[in-house]
Amino acid sequence: MWKLKIGDYGTKNDPYIFSTNNFAGRQIWEFDPDAGSVEELAEVEEARLNYLKNRFNVKNSSDLLWQIQILREKKFKQTIPQVKIGDRGEEITPEIATTALRRAVNIFSALQSSHGHWPADNSGPLFFNTPMVICLYITGHLNIIFSTEHRKEMLRYICNHKNEDGGWGLHVVWYCF
Repeated sequence: MWKLKIGDYGTKNDPYIFSTNNFAGRQIWEFDPDAGSVEELAEVEEARLNYLKNRFNVKNSSDLLWQIQILREKKFKQTIPQVKIGDRGEEITPEIATTALRRAVNIFSALQSSHGHWPADNSGPLFFNTPMVICLYITGHLNIIFSTEHRKEMLRYICNHKNEDGGWGLHVVWYCF
């Protein structure tokens, strides 16, 4: 199971990695084959399948994997009831707006990392990853740079962001060239 780690995680003594802010806000995804309960693995797989099914309508991942992880680690439960406004033109009262805002602040506070930021992926630009994978493959370095799990996720990422016509744009929401 992939786990998001925030901060240093043992790289302070690496002569090739440098930080001027003690690695505050640094995000690293690590794969642990023994991590995750059956329920956690099922929740991650459900999120992946839901994304795959809806990828042509919602192009970005919505950061669901780290949201699942952080909310689980913090044992977050939304206690503020959801406010629903219909299509019949109901008036939005100050009480309804306040409840909706309190609910949003509640979840965004729970999603904030211990470093004070909100982790996120950079899923938009496709001109970073795909050419890098192609170059590593051509030069014979793909298996040296990426572990088996990293290669699997890079392939999943590339395939998930393919457009309906079978090609790719320079960004997840762009048309094919």
